[in-house]
Amino acid sequence: MKKTFPTLLLAGVAGLAQADMVVKAISYEIDGEAYEGMLVYDDAVKEQRPGLLMVPNWMGVTENAAKKAYRAGGSEYVVFVADMYGKDIRPQDADEAGEAATVVRSDRALMRKRVNAALDVFKSQADKVALDISKLGAIGFCFGGGVVLELARAGTDIGGVVSFHGNLDTPDPADAKNIQTSVLVLRGANDPFVPPEQVDAFKKEMREANVDWQMNSYGGAVHSFSDPTANMPGKAEYNPVVAERAFAAMHLFFNETLGE
Repeated sequence: MKKTFPTLLLAGVAGLAQADMVVKAISYEIDGEAYEGMLVYDDAVKEQRPGLLMVPNWMGVTENAAKKAYRAGGSEYVVFVADMYGKDIRPQDADEAGEAATVVRSDRALMRKRVNAALDVFKSQADKVALDISKLGAIGFCFGGGVVLELARAGTDIGGVVSFHGNLDTPDPADAKNIQTSVLVLRGANDPFVPPEQVDAFKKEMREANVDWQMNSYGGAVHSFSDPTANMPGKAEYNPVVAERAFAAMHLFFNETLGE
């Protein structure tokens, strides 16, 4: 798998959205292995803000992930983009992304360990940026949407999780009994990668565990509806109208769950 380094990538990110957009590479370790995520925020805001841990799609830590983080957080949130693969693994195409994502998806204990480690790293940044660690949520896109659901199933105490067009499956649905937070799933009603059987199983899982959950199914939308680069008609395709609705739903959800 070809490798690149986020610090080189990030040099071209600042200024993409607004002059006050800040993107900082944050290095950390898990079991002695190097990882590097991104802290994304509007530097013009000086008062404390809530934080969102963001797990990107299967391409991982990229310039597009930084843009998505800023779109989600704007001036309202500090966002930390988690590295789920390791600093030296930066997929260059769908085949490499699929390989990297499969390693993580096939080992849910590993997935939970890495996403919880990223959350701890995010919390550690509170003294460096105006971050209120008492108000933290998590969001994920596609692959990342499935990861934040596993964060919830791990019993992590967080203010809420939002999955954008993510996988809903889990090896052990009984783990939903560990969920201590509210859950919002935003999905395309025509998503071919999350079939009706998976949706029904997820609903059953949430009901049986008595989770505080919501699901928005957007008519006419497929996979990756919030990703401007998605261009697989009928399969994975950007839908700007649905994207706006989904981000609005996310903000309403966190306004409630984070007490904003």
